[in-house]
Amino acid sequence: MATSSPPGHQPSPQQMAAMQQQIAMEAQKRGMTPQQFQQWQRQQIEADAKKAGLTFDQYVNRLKQQALEQHQRQQQMAQQQQAAQASGQPQAEGQGGEQVPITPGAADPRALAVAKWLRSQDLKPRTCILNGQRKEMFRVKRALRALQSPAYNAASAKNPLLPPCSSAAATSEVFKLLPLSLLALRVSKSDPHEGHNHAPAKPQKRVKGLWTVKIESQQDIADDLHYVWLYEGPQWKQKLYAVGALSAIMAVVMFPLWPLKLRVVVWYLSMGMLGLLGLFFVMAIFRLILFCVTYFAVPPGLWLYPNLFEDVGFFDSFRPVWGWQEDKKKKKSKRHGEATKEAKTVTEKGDAIKSTAKANGSGVRNRDLKPRVEEVEE
Repeated sequence: MATSSPPGHQPSPQQMAAMQQQIAMEAQKRGMTPQQFQQWQRQQIEADAKKAGLTFDQYVNRLKQQALEQHQRQQQMAQQQQAAQASGQPQAEGQGGEQVPITPGAADPRALAVAKWLRSQDLKPRTCILNGQRKEMFRVKRALRALQSPAYNAASAKNPLLPPCSSAAATSEVFKLLPLSLLALRVSKSDPHEGHNHAPAKPQKRVKGLWTVKIESQQDIADDLHYVWLYEGPQWKQKLYAVGALSAIMAVVMFPLWPLKLRVVVWYLSMGMLGLLGLFFVMAIFRLILFCVTYFAVPPGLWLYPNLFEDVGFFDSFRPVWGWQEDKKKKKSKRHGEATKEAKTVTEKGDAIKSTAKANGSGVRNRDLKPRVEEVEE
């Protein structure tokens, strides 16, 4: 049906031209001339007016009124969207694709129930940096998959606050409760120096898989989008840790009021710890002096506990007891040789297994060891 102008307003020449062009396009789609299309359209309106129990003019006026109200709603939504974008306020997509501004306030009990249930599920979250704080980030498709699972259906049957997810559209509406209540918001990867006119003062070490993210203004829903949790669940653990820390501080402050025997035990323990710490420093200084002496006396030098400051376990730091100084090139070649040797051993074992299977007349099935989409780390 052609676009109608609001009642009491005459269409401008531009609107008339647009309506005529639209009529011509609709007529061409149906294989009619514009006159035939207008006649067919009038017949359809008359039939609809009869069904509604109205005259032709009354039905046309009602359509115009509906068009005017829809136009006003669209203008209001556009103004709200522009105001939200200007203030940096996130928006969620409502029913019919309309953008609904997210306003802070009390969270919906249904949204809290959904967030609490999703937090208990394994959504394979990743750690990200949002406004300088570490947060957990997850993909939308994993949350939608969890909401469509039998486990959620069983939980919703027991908990009336969990809305049912009978279809894909219902699942999306349930997920929209999270951004509308500011429990989870859509984020995207960002550069922490974006918008600055300078490069970082020092090259920062990048942590693999750790994103720096920012909140997007449009809270859309798609499988490959990422959301960050703002809902941290019950805070009883943090409260318990705070009480424990406060109790420990009070116990240290009130140390003079402790029983005499308990203070003596603490004193002996503290002296023992200080002795071990001093012994460690003495050993570190002694091994350095020993290396300096043997570096000139017996090159290339002898180290006591060569793995003491290496990135190894506690017990491995004291193994072996002594060792000769090794060049970096030799270390690399030694490691490369060990890796090559291990790879060669694995290859020989695989060839032996294949030859044994062929000798027995049975084929070996080669498994596809390539990572699948779900197995690749995000």
